[in-house]
Amino acid sequence: MVGIKDIAKMAGVSVSTVSNVINGRKNVGKETRERVLKICEEMGYEPNLIGKSLKSGKTNTIVFNFSDFERTFYLKIIKGINDYLSENGFDLIVCTTSSSKNFMRNNFAGGAIILDKKMDNDFLISVADEQFPIVVMDRIVNKDYIKSVIVENYTVMCDFVQSLINKGYSNFGYIGGIESSLDHQERFQAFTDTLKNNNIPFQRTNYYFGDFTEESGYRAANIITLSNNLPEILVCANDNMAIGAIKALKESNYSVPEDISVTGFDDANAAETYGLTTVTIPRYESGYLAAKELVEMIQGTGNNDIFKISAKIKWRSTVK
Repeated sequence: MVGIKDIAKMAGVSVSTVSNVINGRKNVGKETRERVLKICEEMGYEPNLIGKSLKSGKTNTIVFNFSDFERTFYLKIIKGINDYLSENGFDLIVCTTSSSKNFMRNNFAGGAIILDKKMDNDFLISVADEQFPIVVMDRIVNKDYIKSVIVENYTVMCDFVQSLINKGYSNFGYIGGIESSLDHQERFQAFTDTLKNNNIPFQRTNYYFGDFTEESGYRAANIITLSNNLPEILVCANDNMAIGAIKALKESNYSVPEDISVTGFDDANAAETYGLTTVTIPRYESGYLAAKELVEMIQGTGNNDIFKISAKIKWRSTVK
């Protein structure tokens, strides 16, 4: 079997030069690059997908990058992405921040779908181009070859809070998510705007910090029970925090919704088990649509317009 040392010897170059060529680095001259690739092709040397994509100039591999393994809705998104890509002849690589940057360079992939706040905008802008478009699902990036596919948080949260007010609630508590995230910002803005539009005051002391995890919801609810300042209803920026809050409230002998109502956002897998009133987001469909938008960009038929996915309120037993 021909190896990289054999290719280097036949081409009259070093092993590191061959490695640079097959990994798409630009520190090799055109003639040398073409000679190495020609020998690789003649000898049937295909070390990995990168080598294949370099020779063809194209790749049907798509990268999906995410970082938070606790959020089970990722599985629905991945299935939606994979289904569309499979139907259209594309392969999918699922990876995390630490490894994904390698897959987003060197012509390994033809595009990427990003759901990871740890991957900053500057990096995305630096790698996005006509040959490597990107779809982001957790933010808005106004840049060529980057398209945002996001949830319409603001409108549905306004409707949600208005419905709660119409049910007679006026004393609200709120557990927020990671404050730099678009989901948190839009959901909290909708929450406060709707209260203001109804002349309902909201004290900052009734705002509790969270990070979208169940543990942060549990801690916040424990603080609420210790403060002896129980609101009528606790609105949480996602389901994980709402479920953590419900556990803490029950441990302190409070009944939901008799003593306090609780709501979430996302309609995670466990939400139905807890009877959680929430906002349901079509996660499978959002993944499917993100993949569709990316493929259209790859094929030159897409655009950079922001794509917003609608969501619906799901009423269950944690609200009276």
